[in-house]
Amino acid sequence: MLGYLGRRFSMMLLTLLAVSVLVFVIIQLPPGDYLTSYIAELESQGEMVNKEKIEFLRSQYGLDKSMPEQYLIWVTGLMQGDLGYSFEYSLPVSEVVGDRLWLSMVLNFTTIVFIYLVAFPIGVYSATHQYSWGDHTLTLIGFLGLATPNFLLALILLYLANVYFDTSIGGLMAEQYMNQPWSVDKVLSVLEHLWIPVVVIGTSGTAGMIRRLRANLLDELQKQYVVTGRSKGLPEGKLLMKYPLRMALNPFIADIGNMLPQVVSGSVIVSTVMSLPTTGPMLLNSLQSQDMYLAGSFLMFLALLTVVGMFLSDVLLTVLDPRIRLEGEIAR
Repeated sequence: MLGYLGRRFSMMLLTLLAVSVLVFVIIQLPPGDYLTSYIAELESQGEMVNKEKIEFLRSQYGLDKSMPEQYLIWVTGLMQGDLGYSFEYSLPVSEVVGDRLWLSMVLNFTTIVFIYLVAFPIGVYSATHQYSWGDHTLTLIGFLGLATPNFLLALILLYLANVYFDTSIGGLMAEQYMNQPWSVDKVLSVLEHLWIPVVVIGTSGTAGMIRRLRANLLDELQKQYVVTGRSKGLPEGKLLMKYPLRMALNPFIADIGNMLPQVVSGSVIVSTVMSLPTTGPMLLNSLQSQDMYLAGSFLMFLALLTVVGMFLSDVLLTVLDPRIRLEGEIAR
């Protein structure tokens, strides 16, 4: 076990190092840098650009150094817990992320809970009542959820919430609580505004998970061990929960590596349409403006969540399924 953990941690570090190089190179691939984009924006507005000030800023931000030097400065800062400085916001990256990261985690964690709470009962029912009217009805609803674009559903729910609930979802809280300290009223305002983005972002995920769980569970229910257990008189509920459902959960445990970064990044399109103060639009804007330290640090954080999620999923799979061994041995 210790040997496995040591190998995995070494692989995680090498993976993060390789990702850091790729992230930095890809962000630097477009011509110019943040100051180049800033100069072009000022000139398009008819403003004069002070060349000496630009050169001073280029030197201050370290943009006059070579790409390897900039990379080493950035990576060294990351190892010391310094996420860098955001050019666009003129603030340290840690301060820019601030509440956005917290709100993104609340929104997307709630969405994941919503997906599981809705999808699992429906998926189990559809598999255990195959080809019934309930199965056909839920399948139709699932296909509608997959086919409906998130941004369209967001616009519809924005209108319905404003007309019937008198709730304007122009963010995740009422306007008077913006940039204010956290309080009970602010938390209640977040909860009031939270349900619409949760439903919008969770709809397609719920529909997809229902179909996958139904297919996996149907496959397990047709295996010989289920027939044997049923012939020995095991109650249907105990038989379902102890064996087939447990085996059908493997793909969902394996998805933890994808779910953890999703908790932070969320749905960029939906957040943009609904003007949600989450990290998705912030990441998109930082990539467009070539704010390399903000974009790079955030992408590295997502990469860290991914490798940690993959590690957790591997460990949990061994707990869930005794046929899986961490060391690659064959269970006999």
